[in-house]
Amino acid sequence: MEVRALVEGRDILADAFTEGPGEDPRYLLVPGGPLTAASEPHEVRLAEASCTEGCCGALYVTVRRDGEDVLWDEWRNPNDDEVDLPAFRFEAQEYQRELERATADRSWEWPARTVARLLEQDLREREDWLARWECELGAVSAWPWEPDQVNVFLFHPGRSAIREDRPWLQFRMPLAVSGDDPADQAERLAEHLVAADPRQAAEVCGGSPEFARQLGYPWPQRRRALSAGNAAREE
Repeated sequence: MEVRALVEGRDILADAFTEGPGEDPRYLLVPGGPLTAASEPHEVRLAEASCTEGCCGALYVTVRRDGEDVLWDEWRNPNDDEVDLPAFRFEAQEYQRELERATADRSWEWPARTVARLLEQDLREREDWLARWECELGAVSAWPWEPDQVNVFLFHPGRSAIREDRPWLQFRMPLAVSGDDPADQAERLAEHLVAADPRQAAEVCGGSPEFARQLGYPWPQRRRALSAGNAAREE
């Protein structure tokens, strides 16, 4: 899922950045989120290359309140010397109404996506639940090709280990969801998750074999597809 900004019907990404999708609404369309304008200018990433920003760039804009208006300007792509977009000026009240409308519109969500959003909100409000397990919540995701599942991603011991070049691992915990009320499911899943060490029910999905060895976890086996007529085997 992606957010695409339209200015008087003009698709900004189609004009200025085609290397990847717009940012996920879970990051851009949240109450008080990055698109909210304040007197202090701040930069917002609107899109990232499919292969990562470090490879083929991203599209950034600076958002700020300017009197009775909201200004989008200082466009930037780390992979390009110049972004061919002008400054855009919006009437502040109209801008805020549209932002609130888009944030409140969840008609595009499928049930698992709703469960993922509510579960992540719940878990982030429980600030200390992962500290005792030396973990940090990465995200709770739901993908269209897995309509009956959400995935909880954790970092151990945390993202700071990546920046500090210390051993780290990422864990993924797949959780089944059903057609029950999404809010009820999110609450039940949250209570289940905080009751025990989540690493015991999760699988390593990021880091390195050496980091896994140092932290005392098995590195996952990867399946290799063989020629037709042969069964897949574990490496």
